[in-house]
Amino acid sequence: MIVKALVSYDGFNYAGWQKQENALGVQQVIEEALYKITKENVDVVASGRTDAGVHAFGQVFHFETSKNVPAIQYERALNALLPKDIRILKTEEMPDDFHARFSAVGKRYDYFCSYDIKNPFNYKYRNLLTKKLDIEAMKNASKVFLGSHDFTSFASSKIDPRKPRVKTISNIEINEEGTDVHFIFEGTGFLRYQVRMMTGTLIAVGQHKIDIDDVQRMLDAKDKSACRYNAPSCGLYLVEVKYNETN
Repeated sequence: MIVKALVSYDGFNYAGWQKQENALGVQQVIEEALYKITKENVDVVASGRTDAGVHAFGQVFHFETSKNVPAIQYERALNALLPKDIRILKTEEMPDDFHARFSAVGKRYDYFCSYDIKNPFNYKYRNLLTKKLDIEAMKNASKVFLGSHDFTSFASSKIDPRKPRVKTISNIEINEEGTDVHFIFEGTGFLRYQVRMMTGTLIAVGQHKIDIDDVQRMLDAKDKSACRYNAPSCGLYLVEVKYNETN
């Protein structure tokens, strides 16, 4: 049986999604809980990795089990075992061809900055800023990223060279909300560090360190060394993974 799960987590205490030898990943915590439930060595497969300190409102994963129990029961069973900073929002049985990663058709990431630097809770969940940003300049520069492009300049150097670098971004929004600056990125998928590097670049525009022409040159370069901006992980949230209606 294939079980699809929707999970939300606070990434502050974890070294990212992926299980690792020398650090604690969210995946490891969930797999250990599933072993207690199923007595099987279950492999949990996510829609994609999130890096250390990155949060999720709507990460999706799947796992396969031989246990013949209603999939909905895993929501309550997992939440009884998982730490409070990892919450299962929904579990459901899926067709055998469902894959959390390969069946996904789109993703949404949000990024939050804050001018409220005196709030002691913000450092875990916001990128703290000391000066106001030029929001209109950032909105204008964000148009450079819309559409299908090779985002090599805005990706980790550790990405497998065989992995396609062309991604399609369908929507970018940037708005001030009280003391927050809220970014929304929607697209078919994103390379590692891509959202954080685009955000860092747009913040540099908002600080008048660079302009839209500089952003265009970075994108056109298709060179990892072209962009030196990377916003902190604490402000990044995986909000939604999109699937076709059949999934």
